[in-house]
Amino acid sequence: MDARAIIAAIRDGQRPGAEALRWFAMGLADGTVTDAQAGAFAMAVLLKGLGEEGRVALTTGMRDSGKVLAWDMPGPVVDKHSTGGIGDCVSLLLAPALAACGAYVPMISGRGLGHTGGTLDKLEAIPGFRTGLSEGQLRAQLRKLGCAIVSASAEIAPADRRLYAIRDVSATVESIDLITASILSKKLAAGLEALVLDVKCGSGAFMKTLAEAEALALSLVATAKGAGCKTSALITDMTQPLARAAGNALEVAEVMQTLTGRAVNSALFDVTAVLGGEALALAGLAATPDEGTARVEAVLRSGAAAEGFGRMVAAQGGPRDFLERWADLLPAATVIRDVPSPFAGFVRAIDGQALGLAVVGLGGGRQREGDRVNPSVGLSDLAGIGQEIAPGEALCRVHAATEAQADQAMAEVQAAYALGAEPVAEPPLILQRIT
Repeated sequence: MDARAIIAAIRDGQRPGAEALRWFAMGLADGTVTDAQAGAFAMAVLLKGLGEEGRVALTTGMRDSGKVLAWDMPGPVVDKHSTGGIGDCVSLLLAPALAACGAYVPMISGRGLGHTGGTLDKLEAIPGFRTGLSEGQLRAQLRKLGCAIVSASAEIAPADRRLYAIRDVSATVESIDLITASILSKKLAAGLEALVLDVKCGSGAFMKTLAEAEALALSLVATAKGAGCKTSALITDMTQPLARAAGNALEVAEVMQTLTGRAVNSALFDVTAVLGGEALALAGLAATPDEGTARVEAVLRSGAAAEGFGRMVAAQGGPRDFLERWADLLPAATVIRDVPSPFAGFVRAIDGQALGLAVVGLGGGRQREGDRVNPSVGLSDLAGIGQEIAPGEALCRVHAATEAQADQAMAEVQAAYALGAEPVAEPPLILQRIT
């Protein structure tokens, strides 16, 4: 095999065979492929594409470039992946809910990326919570509790880690083929039997239009199935934040309010239940997605999912009484201010990306790799699309570390909201289902 020949073939519109793409993936992991060749490969794929068979081959090759977990559990091993959005804290509810329904959920998650928050950053807002479990610890916790939310070890899909860094500096991040291989190589390395995908669409997502979201969802589902994993996808709304909070500790607080029934966020509850229903149906734990949705709703309402979350927190180093004392244990910001609306009217649009970047500016995300995240900062009580706002009424509440940061975030929030004189309907949560 020769890297130059593979790159030239893709450049000229040809489709290299599966073995060639798997060889290239191994070369990314072991250094046989140089940085220059990896960059040329990424650009060729962006411009000419790989086709469905090529996506499957690259994905499985990247999956097999490192450790691939295998399980012997008394129930199906399942997971969910979201393409990222603002206030998207579904994973924290869904993992314990699926476990309460008889599934086993080894959820390998990521950190904040760009304007979107990361599941690991949210969980690390809980004092003591550890996301870096060894494989032995993960296996023991999964067998005992049914779920764990952890970071990927260096042994998981090393080819993706190398190619991801190359894509970031070579203007090739947008390739559907490479996005697909990146997402799925890590997820499938977890040894899943079933996977449900949440592809976000709207101003707060990476995919801004339905056409873009549909193209990615179709690619992900076809590739995962081609790799042997039962998979379906939901395209869900991200024209506004899913939760009414954006920021790590603030989102955990909203999760706890919903899990405990103290103040249920209906949008967060509903998306969690529908995604869970898909996962249970794929895994054979429900006859239909609707039946699965009803089962997830039941464990959320009964408190079984909340109890599972509390056990997971304790097992991963967090407080053993977190379920009872979360409001006292989560970190709080020193500067808290309401953001007054400069106009009256109905909220007709929200720039979700701008809200996410406001949280990053507060210190709740990373400007660059290695930045330290402040878990206490962010936005809460966010007004939603269709809500009527009086002049001076709060669009949201800013939680900041300094007065200057609060001032900056307030201006950014005001600019992110568009108000109009006429009422507008709240957008639907579920836009499309792809199987």
